[in-house]
Amino acid sequence: MEPNRAFNEMPMPLFQPAADDVVLPVQQSRKNTAPSYLTDHRARLRDRFMQGGATAMPDYELLELVLFRAIPRQDVKPLARRLIEAFGDFNRVLAAPPARLQQIQGVGPAVVQELKIVEAAAQRMARAKILHRPALSGWQALLDYCHTTMAHREIEQFRVLYLDRKNVLIADEEQARGTVDHVPVYPREIIRRALELNASALILVHNHPSGDPTPSESDITMTARIMQAADSMGITLHDHLIIGKSRELSFRSEGML
Repeated sequence: MEPNRAFNEMPMPLFQPAADDVVLPVQQSRKNTAPSYLTDHRARLRDRFMQGGATAMPDYELLELVLFRAIPRQDVKPLARRLIEAFGDFNRVLAAPPARLQQIQGVGPAVVQELKIVEAAAQRMARAKILHRPALSGWQALLDYCHTTMAHREIEQFRVLYLDRKNVLIADEEQARGTVDHVPVYPREIIRRALELNASALILVHNHPSGDPTPSESDITMTARIMQAADSMGITLHDHLIIGKSRELSFRSEGML
């Protein structure tokens, strides 16, 4: 006897599905597409920037534009606001140390990299306006560079600008970094480097992370020591600038040199 074939065959469905009821598999590429409302928001923000520039944009929106590249498929507005709340403004976000940035929820290596690229670009543009050019006749450009480079840092930084006999800036070097209220400075190293560069004059620059550029007693004492060492080698100390958050103090303008 032949076996009953009915047990080996699949039963036919009672109803055939209509063509409209067939569920097609979701294409893999759709998983990588941002929601339309995010795409529209980004497009509007970019258009507003291109038409009106950054002047009328609040800091968090300008920061969003930077974050778009690092985080392509998420809403970055909450992260932009967290960064502004943590550091105070757009400039301080860019200048924040990578370790501090990564303490903020949502910040990873890609975000840190984008922020540091923008910071480096701003500094390079400002530096290009002063390097190998007369420093004293381009004083405002020099001040702009110092503010771009140092005004928003969380620790003290000490820089020396070395000038040739025509007061052309030949080197801009970071001499030391310190803490929030102190930076170690070694006059002998500054003068040694000036002799290596054949520099004829110096401009000292350091920042006060507190934002207040009023010189401390140690600032005044340190400046006097450097001036004495420079004089002994025939090198002129043109000025010592202390960079605060929104203004600077010039030792020469204040009659302290």
